[in-house]
Amino acid sequence: MLDLPTDLPADLAPLAWLIGVWEGTGVIDYPVGEERLQGEFTHRVSFSHDGGPYLNYSATATFTGEDQALSIPLIAETGFWRLSRPAAAADPGPALLPPQADVITRTVDDVESLRGENGAFPIEVSLAHSDGILELYLGEINGPRVDIASDAVVRAAGTKDYGAASRMYGLVDGHMLWAWDIAALGTPLRAHASARLAKV
Repeated sequence: MLDLPTDLPADLAPLAWLIGVWEGTGVIDYPVGEERLQGEFTHRVSFSHDGGPYLNYSATATFTGEDQALSIPLIAETGFWRLSRPAAAADPGPALLPPQADVITRTVDDVESLRGENGAFPIEVSLAHSDGILELYLGEINGPRVDIASDAVVRAAGTKDYGAASRMYGLVDGHMLWAWDIAALGTPLRAHASARLAKV
């Protein structure tokens, strides 16, 4: 059973099941040229909120190989998850600009108006990776399932080739299951990693 916070802004209601710290293990299997990069990793994901209409996100992973004897830190990620909606004059920003109109508390009805015909809510996820890659994902959340795909990828000059990605998150029997497909290092978009995480 999940304990959902009761102090959330209305915009976070569809995302509420994600909130908390999740830990577990996963597997990597991805071809690079003639080789296959394979092994296991430990993973920690945190979703939190600070009162704004978005979730704070952070994640770290450590490669453990196939025999769990290794311990190589992989990339860390940080970012924000939010419902996709047009910014209004009552919203702050960009940058440090205050709202240009009286702040209005959004209601459940305001959020419900964003729901698509298929019952899902549109979402935006912006992520910064510790290796110099930035991603913007667009997708949807439908109950306990999230499907997102990269809309934009920005890479620093020294980063490795990485062109696109898609991710799926789902809540199954109280565990977060996720899968991450990537197009990288000359390989087209395909499965690369998956994991099963428990809330801690």
